[in-house]
Amino acid sequence: MKRILYSLAFASILWSCKTASPSVTAVAKEQVDVAINLNDVKDDKVMVTITSPKINTEEVTYSVPKIVPGTYSIDDYGKYIEDFKAFDSKGNLLATTKTDDNTWNIKNAKSLVKITYLVNDTFDTEKGGGFGQNDIFSPAGTNIDAGKNFMLNMHGFVGYFQDKKDFAYTVSISHPETLWGATSMTDLDTSATNDIFKTQRYAELVENPVMYAKPDYTTFIVDGMEILIGVYSPTGKVTAESITPEMKTMMIAQKTFLGKINATKKYTVLLYLSSMTPTDAKGFGALEHPTATTVVLPEMMPKSELVKSMKDVVSHEFFHIVTPLTIHSKEIHYFDYNTPKMSEHLWMYEGVTEYFANLFQINQGLITEEEFYARMAEKIEHANAMNDTMPFTTMSANVLTEPYKAQYLNVYEKGALIGMCLDIIIREKSNGERGILDLMQKLSNEYGASKPFNDNELFAKITSFTYPEVGAFLGTYVSGTTPIPYETYLAKVGVTKSMEKVPGNVFLKGQIPYITVNQQTKEIFVIPNMELNAFYTNLGLKGGDILVSINDKPYSLDNIYEMITESQNWKENDAITIKIKRDGKEQVINGKVKLPYEEKEGLRATDATKKALKDAWFKA
Repeated sequence: MKRILYSLAFASILWSCKTASPSVTAVAKEQVDVAINLNDVKDDKVMVTITSPKINTEEVTYSVPKIVPGTYSIDDYGKYIEDFKAFDSKGNLLATTKTDDNTWNIKNAKSLVKITYLVNDTFDTEKGGGFGQNDIFSPAGTNIDAGKNFMLNMHGFVGYFQDKKDFAYTVSISHPETLWGATSMTDLDTSATNDIFKTQRYAELVENPVMYAKPDYTTFIVDGMEILIGVYSPTGKVTAESITPEMKTMMIAQKTFLGKINATKKYTVLLYLSSMTPTDAKGFGALEHPTATTVVLPEMMPKSELVKSMKDVVSHEFFHIVTPLTIHSKEIHYFDYNTPKMSEHLWMYEGVTEYFANLFQINQGLITEEEFYARMAEKIEHANAMNDTMPFTTMSANVLTEPYKAQYLNVYEKGALIGMCLDIIIREKSNGERGILDLMQKLSNEYGASKPFNDNELFAKITSFTYPEVGAFLGTYVSGTTPIPYETYLAKVGVTKSMEKVPGNVFLKGQIPYITVNQQTKEIFVIPNMELNAFYTNLGLKGGDILVSINDKPYSLDNIYEMITESQNWKENDAITIKIKRDGKEQVINGKVKLPYEEKEGLRATDATKKALKDAWFKA
């Protein structure tokens, strides 16, 4: 999962991806009927009824996922299911046994007619511990807030019978008339209080989340693709209409960048904004599906930061249209939700996708050359802090277990840099005519959504479509143990390392905050017993000082993101007025902003003789 610290220690922004299971076109002869009742919520649980297909064995198992594709963590959704019961046609109970956290064995299965159980949600169980800390990442989770919001990631509500994942599913959802379900699926029921959705198999159902909330959505068309943006904002602070212009600009740019790769006719963005209360979502970021993205962010974020985060995470998720939706291995195509086998190629599924999410922005003029260099330099810094000799393919295939799991986040750092280096190699060898997007188009034509590749054959196929140097790179730096010499590849496009003195954040030293919050009073205060930076010492601020207001604007937990965002606009020697409370007494401090500076390794275009290739890299 892509999980990146956004701000202070009490609020981390975490990004994620979910690999895609391609749909199939064959219609199953039998089906599983599902009824979900959102009207009758008891103790924060909803009832699910499963009408069984004909079972021809004496026993059968019913399972909900232990893991879903792309989350790269064992989540055990069965832990949220209670009061599991199985019935025959006369309403008699059949004997059931829970064989593990996610599976129930049903006796006398030939008599089975239906199953019922209660589902609890995951949002209110989150502790905010981050990746690998037992929380289900919010965009992969579920929410049950009676009469207000239901986040239905279907893997949290619906399971599958043994050997019947390829059966069709018909899902009927009864809901309050005041709530509307945003989804990429088509509602086959015209009723205002009941929706019916059909999918060809279980994997297709899992890939189609639904968010019920008071109707707040926009739709628009981009190059033949229908885009739906649905928003749930507890206070109404954010509306779909307020973020649509930026989302539309971004998605037009993405579609233009992708060109011929266009596999999706409808795409839905579901934005859930958390109140940040103890029982609300805390795993912030996004999770992609083939035709949708679920996004969870704090409602208190200033609009500028919210839109920036949406651009970065949604663009990443959208590019999964290329891989793994269109290009993927058999491990993904035939994903086993309870005994998964992982693919070796996270460098492509997540790394190349992350690279595209940055490259398209400079390609389409959304960011500057300097901003792109800064992003890549930051990725190099982060990648160098990870295990740089662990073979990427080995880490990927074993990502569910340590020590490989601890290296997962590197797919968004070194993985993206692998994509960058491959792009540069292909540009150089083709005299700027082709890049990695051309390679992905060829792989898409070779395979496509319904034709998975064998993991151990991909490198040879890529080499056949490109150059021997590409194959050598993959063997040495992706499946091998040799660290990548980034400067060698960047020099091919005239880019070299440079040391730069850059201003830091006055409220953070790396990921360590100088300030924190009193959860009871919501007051922001300077953490005691810390060595403070120049901003604090210049103004005479001390540990324990409560920050009441800055430049006459009051701040507290409710708008701390606005304070942090505003601070990023401060310049050296700007006038500043801070009202503090020290030892119970308020006082006003007038002074100048002194920013903390640090030496960082950056990137800069220095070789003008490589300008033509560099321009082809960015703009071709």
